[in-house]
Amino acid sequence: MMTPRGRLLGLGVGPGDPELITVKALRLLREAPVVGYFVAKGKRGNAFGIIEAHLQAEQTLLPLVYPVTTEALPAPLSYEQVISDFYDEASVQVAEHLDAGRDVAVICEGDPFFYGSYMYLHDRLAQRYEAEVIPGVCSMLGGASVLGAPLVYRNQSLSVLSGVLPAEELKRRLADADAAVIMKLGRNFPKVREVLAELGLDSRALYVERATMANQKIVPLAEVDPLSSPYFSLIIVPGEKWQG
Repeated sequence: MMTPRGRLLGLGVGPGDPELITVKALRLLREAPVVGYFVAKGKRGNAFGIIEAHLQAEQTLLPLVYPVTTEALPAPLSYEQVISDFYDEASVQVAEHLDAGRDVAVICEGDPFFYGSYMYLHDRLAQRYEAEVIPGVCSMLGGASVLGAPLVYRNQSLSVLSGVLPAEELKRRLADADAAVIMKLGRNFPKVREVLAELGLDSRALYVERATMANQKIVPLAEVDPLSSPYFSLIIVPGEKWQG
């Protein structure tokens, strides 16, 4: 008799505040025999910190440790290839538990399908195993809430942009946007701030680091130290207010 395969569960655990995890995600987390989480070498990881207090002693932890994060690699290595190989390997680790009949809950900070690392496992495994994804509060919504900034009014459109984009491309997209959220800042922050200034959007733009986390920091855009802007920071350009 064949052992029934386990289910792959992608759990969004929210942007940082432990109370922003959904009731459903919390239930499935507690029920899962295996809990997988992405983490950098030598780190505990933000997502793991959110759910650590809810773990049961009998649960198996499956850390999926990134071989690199943002550091430069010597030729002929490429970041994209190293990371792709890592996700291939991580999928094999998860599949071993699924094949043994164990559900695997892979936690993801924010939402699994919004810049979430879980999506790369989903792409590799969801056609072979039963998969369920539980949405989470994503970082841009956490950021809007702590900044007190409504994102879009009435018929306005929202653009979600990566700070990694070249300056001219970023400028073009921002010029066309009613409202925007710019993510993946870090070392890209000086370029992004310069583009906002060129477009005259710097007076509307709002900046927050680690929104909803215990070490959250809200700073006026002009006062941000470009050398200290972390990866977990974002800029919101809210839509023009509408007096409804």
